[in-house]
Amino acid sequence: MLWHAVNSVCTAPVESVFIVLAPDDKAYASHDWSRFKGKLEPLYCGGESRRDSVYNGLVAAMAAVDADDWVLVHDAARPCLPRHDLARLIEEAHADAVGGILALPVADTVKRGAEESGVTRIAATEDRAALWLAQTPQMFRAGLLAQALRGAKGRVTDEASAVEEMGLKPRIVQGSRDNLKVTYPEDVAIAEAILSARIRP
Repeated sequence: MLWHAVNSVCTAPVESVFIVLAPDDKAYASHDWSRFKGKLEPLYCGGESRRDSVYNGLVAAMAAVDADDWVLVHDAARPCLPRHDLARLIEEAHADAVGGILALPVADTVKRGAEESGVTRIAATEDRAALWLAQTPQMFRAGLLAQALRGAKGRVTDEASAVEEMGLKPRIVQGSRDNLKVTYPEDVAIAEAILSARIRP
C-alpha cells in the first residue's frame, strides 16, 4: 500500500517525498524504490499518534523545507488517490491563504448513537447537508502546519483539525470515492480492484 500511495503522490510535480517510518522499521529498506529516482527520503521518526508522526516528520524535514513551502500530507492507507483529485487539490489549495483538504460529501443518513444499559441506541439523526468525510492529502504551508501541530490540544485526528484550532478555516476540495482508506479487511479487495482497473490496456 505504501508503494502505491507514494506512486500516486509522485504523479504531481513534488520535489521530495518524506516517508515517516517507525524508528525501528526494517521493512522499508527491503523494497525496491528505484522507480522514484532518489525523490524519496525515509525519516525514522514516527510517533505514537498521527499528530506526533506528522509533526516529527516536519521537524526532521525542515533542513530541506522552508516555512513558506507547501506540503502535502498523505496516508499510506490511501493507495488509490486519483491523479485528477490530487491536481485539483494542489490548484485550489495553492490559491487559498490557509490551504485545504480533499473530502467527500456524506451520502448516507448519519445517526448519533448513545449507550443505554449496554445497548447502543439512536440518540439523534444528524443533518448531513453540511457534513464531509475528510480524506488525504491535506495541503498546508510547512511553517503553519508545524505551528498548528505543535500547539494542538486534545484529540487531533488530521492536520486540518490542528489548523482549525488556530481559528483558521481550510478549504474543502471535493475528492472521490476511489480515494478510499483501507481500514477493514474487505477494503483490500476494493483497493486491488481500483488499482487493477487503472493498469488494464
